[in-house]
Amino acid sequence: MPNVKLHQNGQVYEQEVAANSNLVVLAGIKKFPYPHLKYGCGMGKCTRCTVTVLSGGESLPEPNWKENKMLGDKLSVGCRLACQLYITADIEIRQE
Repeated sequence: MPNVKLHQNGQVYEQEVAANSNLVVLAGIKKFPYPHLKYGCGMGKCTRCTVTVLSGGESLPEPNWKENKMLGDKLSVGCRLACQLYITADIEIRQE
């Protein structure tokens, strides 16, 4: 099971999640990273779930068209939309 570390507002929250989990879906059903992860539409349109990948990004797929459209240049500094990611390996992210 992948381990997720979420850095937010000076705190670190950490827990294992099932493989192929989507963090926004988990937060929506009140599982980790609920209540810490900020999210909105869950469809890649609002960008409220934007996170910066600190480590583990090599296990993520390339950004999809929604991330390219909504994040643009922010992708080059490690930003991703949590609603578009399925976690398959350990990952460390930050959301402010």
